[in-house]
Amino acid sequence: MPEPAGSRRLLEGRWVRVDEEEWPGIGPWEVVRTPDAAGVLPITPEGDALLVRQFRPPVRHVVTEIPAGLLDVEGEDAKTCAARELYEETGFRHASLEFLAGYYASAGHSAEFVHLFLARTRSDPEGEPEEGIELIRVPLAEIVADARGGRVEDAKTALAVLLADVRMTPG
Repeated sequence: MPEPAGSRRLLEGRWVRVDEEEWPGIGPWEVVRTPDAAGVLPITPEGDALLVRQFRPPVRHVVTEIPAGLLDVEGEDAKTCAARELYEETGFRHASLEFLAGYYASAGHSAEFVHLFLARTRSDPEGEPEEGIELIRVPLAEIVADARGGRVEDAKTALAVLLADVRMTPG
């Protein structure tokens, strides 16, 4: 794997670090470093998707998305993180949890890798969504139509919904 000729730290925050790397033949490149993440599309036995609405400061408005979070617990793998985020953000636990796909969130400036999962939940929640999160239930067919129509603004949510639809469609 190629490595830069040099690197210097430009910023270090709580969850984000920015380095400037010097690449032969390319020049200086700013690279954002964050922990990887996991997201999960929960589907109830009734066929509803469980989504969360929460205010996202970077985009300055409320976003509807799948439960997700950073792999920020020491030793935690992506599947365990997805299960934890599912419970914390929705109050639901999974009956099954399967890997859908993974992707680089924005390979042009970050190495962040997002792991996506599909969860079949139990019928009833065992807890409450964490503070600041509104839980919404949407028929899966409705959110699939929204994703296909370009009406889901969160990339991880659109991708998880479309992949789950393909996985769950017979034939």
